[in-house]
Amino acid sequence: MRFALFLIASLFAVGVHAQGFPSKPIKVVVPSPPGGPPDLIIRMLTNNLSAQLGQPVVVENRPGGDSAIAAEQVTKMAPDGYTIFFGSNSAMTAAVALRRNPAYDPLKDFTPISMIGRATQVLFVHPDTPARTLQEFVAHARANPGKLNYGTGNPLSILYNVQLMGATGISMVHVPYKGEGPLTPDLVAGRVHSAILSNPSGFSLAKDGRLRPLAVLLDQRSPILPDVPTIIEAGVPEVSARHWAGIFGPPGMAGDVVARLNREIGAALKKPEVVEKLLTYGYAVETSTPARLLEINRDDLALWRRLVAQAGIALE
Repeated sequence: MRFALFLIASLFAVGVHAQGFPSKPIKVVVPSPPGGPPDLIIRMLTNNLSAQLGQPVVVENRPGGDSAIAAEQVTKMAPDGYTIFFGSNSAMTAAVALRRNPAYDPLKDFTPISMIGRATQVLFVHPDTPARTLQEFVAHARANPGKLNYGTGNPLSILYNVQLMGATGISMVHVPYKGEGPLTPDLVAGRVHSAILSNPSGFSLAKDGRLRPLAVLLDQRSPILPDVPTIIEAGVPEVSARHWAGIFGPPGMAGDVVARLNREIGAALKKPEVVEKLLTYGYAVETSTPARLLEINRDDLALWRRLVAQAGIALE
């Protein structure tokens, strides 16, 4: 009898908690500096979520560790829905696959909430580079082994470049950055010869002639840069680009709270102005159930672990 009363009271408490959520501001941890694609995208989303939820939804930028620092922080937060995470497959697959002893398990240490979308990745070079196509760039790099460098702002771009070098037989020097925000100016200035970016500023710089796009890492051409060939059209189909982002919470979040956040995120991402704005940031909106996000994360993690094993690379 006592157990039955306890169970009823517990269920009632959960229901009351879910109905009262949120009763205070929600924090979204973003694993990149201000100004980069994740920051721009999440601020667009949080502006709408704040209005929908009736509570401020604020952004906390926490770059470093190839997105792993922010991700690990979120795993240790209370599972009450008031701290959530902008998790792209940089943090949720690549950063884990690249480490021999990752600090967290993306499949067990997070609560999936919803997909947000998929990003457009573009291989850019500085305009002074004597190459107007990807094949010309490959020929230039082969003629100058170890003399060209490439910048990366996240673990995914590390793996994309490793794939590119492995598929073409070129050798370049790696220059890591804490996000695409600080990387892009160095590419424009010529301190870095090439970079794979999803940063919307890169698209604008390409249209202004300050960067030269060689290939889009998508199955189809991007409406943002319709004249730029896909990586397959450019002759390097071995490079696999599957850049996505979603919202995750700490492990053990209540199902009702997850459902509320999933519903509100989905509603925000259906707004035409949000869809259009995210497209200018290089993101095609894609929402999901929590279960589907977990499935995407699991499949992508398996893919990148295979790629890392094949390449024989690791960050530590």
